[in-house]
Amino acid sequence: MRMVAVWCPDWPVTTARLDAGLSPEAPIAVVTANHVVACSHPARSAGVRRGLRRREAQSRCPDLVVLARNEAAEARTFEPVVAVLESIAPGVEITRPGLAAIGARGPTRYFGGETGVLHALSRAVAGLPAIGGADVLIGIADGAFAAEQAARRGLIIEAGTTPAFLADLPVETLDPSGAAPLIDLLRRLGLLTLGAFAALPARDVLARFGPVGAWAHRQAGGRDDRPVSGRRPPVEFAVTLDLEPPVDRVDTVAFSARGAAEQFVTDLSAHGLACTCLELQALSENGEETVRRWRHAGVLSTLDVLDRIRWQLEGWLSRAGRPTGGVCRLRLVPIEAVPTGVHQQALWGGSGEQDERAHRALARVQTLLGHGSVLTSVLDGGRDPGQRTRLVPWGDEPAAVRSPEQPWPGQLPAPAPSVLLDPPCPAQVLDDAGRAVVVTPRGAVPHPPARFAFGAEQPVVIESWAGPWPVDERWWNAESARHVVRCQLVDVSGRAYLVSCALPTGRWQVEAIYD
Repeated sequence: MRMVAVWCPDWPVTTARLDAGLSPEAPIAVVTANHVVACSHPARSAGVRRGLRRREAQSRCPDLVVLARNEAAEARTFEPVVAVLESIAPGVEITRPGLAAIGARGPTRYFGGETGVLHALSRAVAGLPAIGGADVLIGIADGAFAAEQAARRGLIIEAGTTPAFLADLPVETLDPSGAAPLIDLLRRLGLLTLGAFAALPARDVLARFGPVGAWAHRQAGGRDDRPVSGRRPPVEFAVTLDLEPPVDRVDTVAFSARGAAEQFVTDLSAHGLACTCLELQALSENGEETVRRWRHAGVLSTLDVLDRIRWQLEGWLSRAGRPTGGVCRLRLVPIEAVPTGVHQQALWGGSGEQDERAHRALARVQTLLGHGSVLTSVLDGGRDPGQRTRLVPWGDEPAAVRSPEQPWPGQLPAPAPSVLLDPPCPAQVLDDAGRAVVVTPRGAVPHPPARFAFGAEQPVVIESWAGPWPVDERWWNAESARHVVRCQLVDVSGRAYLVSCALPTGRWQVEAIYD
């Protein structure tokens, strides 16, 4: 199968150079695990090679700039090249960032031959600002492996001559990531070229070297007939509505947006998806913008999307900081989507209708009273019970939530108290002699607690207690430092309390109650 390969030499170096803002003439080496994985041409001229340790590479080239590899950035920077290839021929196969391939059959017919395809690709990738002037080489041959080798040399290998082209290449040309032990074994057997390896009978190669050897044998002989495994271009589900002329009435905008809302829901449904979180962006003719995310207990229907548009615009156009011009653009962006049917209602009904009514009412209150008028609690990480919850505006994603599953040294052990006192109530914790229980700087209790009382009430007998548990937070900051000791107490009536003593003041207070 004829294939076209597009290869960008030293792509890890190109990506790291662009991120660091360095010149193409700078000697650069990209390292992973303290070994060089790629280097620029000036660095190779100074003796730097792949596989060298960092210190040895720097000894060969004192001016060497060493940069860490960022594979995510490599893929992101290569995306514009892939987009250009997809404009020439659909179904681009990305072998790795810096190397891609397409089938030659369709483009060859369209551009009138392989030379026309080569010129079209050259014009398309030439001058791409995203690659910073990096070299781009193109090759055409039979099969993906031969096309890659042709691209490394900038050649078009005529159909049927691929085995002769590969015959003189060394066996190290095979992919070392999947055939490194095989390459070493072939060298020790005296098979130094791909032609010598391809001359072996295929049956004997399979019996001696296994599936990996058979795969490499087909590549060496130019018999790689694997078709292109092209990626599917990402589907754009966002819907944009331009209003001309701009509109300053909510009902008019909502009426105009009905078609966009139906398209938004239909496009997702056609791919087996339904939206549960929507971002609505509205832009005025003078540049003012409102952006809001709407979360739904179930899935958003067309009417739900229209309601969110109406509510957000009512709050935006009616408050004091309303825009100075009419709305000229609406954009609907799905933030979270689930497979269709995940939130399907029960056969005989359920709580879905009541939940929907509550969500609609809360969203309506937010549009009238402001974004922060309705708050909901989210589980957060922390040591004290009061720190393990946080209030966020309803419908918003909780930002920077500390994971409650992570270990928190000094965290209160289970079970959690049922009643939290805000603010904590002053208390008395006394020993057998009626004196206030003292906690030492090391967190020890010389005289155990025997009686306990809220504020000025009469003390009651303590039947059992646990602790103390010291908590020393923000010790590096004198203003926000917190040093307390917590205890759990159970009185004669069987009621349990969580009490704490602030150090060094020695003041006791009740933080929570276990019912």
